[in-house]
Amino acid sequence: MKHAPTGAIAHQPLALTNARLIDPVRQSEERGGVLIIDGIIRDLGPPVVAASLPPHAHIIDCAGDVVAPGLIDMCAFVGEPGAEHRETIATATAAGAAGGVTTILARPDTNPPIDEPAVVDFLLRRARDTGLVRVLPVAALTRGLQGAEIAEIGLLKEAGAVAFSDGPQSLRNARVMRRVMAYAKDFDALIMHVAQDPDLATDGVMNEGELATRLGLPGVPREAETIMLDRDIRLVALTRARYHATLVSTTLSLEAIRAAKAAGLPITCGTSINHLALNENDIGDYRTFLKLAPPLRREEERQALVEALAEGLIDVVVSDHNPQDVETKRLPFTEAEPGAIGLETMLSAGLRLVHAGEISLPRLLASMSSRPAEILGLPQGRLEIGAPADLIRFDPDEPFVLDPSTLHSRCKNTPFDEAKMQGRVKLTMVGGELVWREG
Repeated sequence: MKHAPTGAIAHQPLALTNARLIDPVRQSEERGGVLIIDGIIRDLGPPVVAASLPPHAHIIDCAGDVVAPGLIDMCAFVGEPGAEHRETIATATAAGAAGGVTTILARPDTNPPIDEPAVVDFLLRRARDTGLVRVLPVAALTRGLQGAEIAEIGLLKEAGAVAFSDGPQSLRNARVMRRVMAYAKDFDALIMHVAQDPDLATDGVMNEGELATRLGLPGVPREAETIMLDRDIRLVALTRARYHATLVSTTLSLEAIRAAKAAGLPITCGTSINHLALNENDIGDYRTFLKLAPPLRREEERQALVEALAEGLIDVVVSDHNPQDVETKRLPFTEAEPGAIGLETMLSAGLRLVHAGEISLPRLLASMSSRPAEILGLPQGRLEIGAPADLIRFDPDEPFVLDPSTLHSRCKNTPFDEAKMQGRVKLTMVGGELVWREG
């Protein structure tokens, strides 16, 4: 990995020229360039050519590659504090920079959890000191992630939390969830929830169905996700709180989301790149790197998720980055921890859908940049004059075989181990500063 060649680059005019400019907000594409001064986009489009640039501008010829807003990943585990053996802010942001992710939302299930303003402050300071890209804390819904006592949402938001979640676990108690939503509504706080009925999902390790039966593995029924989601939707109707279903993976959940949006409820949803690019058959011979939560579903479900993304029903695509070390993955399938890394491969895995003709490139980029920014109220994620210069340059067609040993994450539990992929990030910029450059 390369950092900016000199610290001065962020403070001198910088131009990316000869690029395919993709604006995910307008769903448009044009040839041209981007002029960046003091970390802000000052000009873009066909007028940006070398002859018209300010004196002493640093020029990067993009040779026809795509230039787009940097990706915003709304679901990632960064390890600090308390799980530095799995990931650190330094390694997570290095992986993000190499994968074109310029903003990472950090899950609250750390040790201690992000349930106090002091922990929010710690995370923000560590990100400033050791991170290459932006790291924004997602704070806990309940104290200690225990699902009983509501966290101080107002104070946590004031400290810098951008959303609220209990991490990968669902808040079981409906009365507590109603109180959380009512409290969050007062502060216009975003609730992000992973919907899964813990009683229905108990002991399940993969999607319930014929394949699970043949493999002799206990399954998680689709209904475990949708029953909890249905409950949450009814509570949103009751409280009008802003609600984001972090990970949906079934057609049943898509039907519920569609009805909720049609009713005008303040609900959005996301899914992981793994559920868009893979299905339960990829588990193969008990490959624990494919053990995820929620589990990979049938191919018909995967196709439905892709179609929902293409039409805009699914708002956001996330990496669901969840590093696990060798001791927790090199175990029998039923005993292994769920989770896969994904910060560095989210874009290239998503480009599989583009190359297959299942989704347009601007729509994919919108789900990974502009739409997350809109939901979170961030100024990033836009390719327009006056926006922060959080930008990426990538060649969507460059082929490669993924070698896990080259990945920057501390753990190597990628579901795309030795997979043939297309799409290389060549440059990542945060606030006008080059934080990654290939070569």
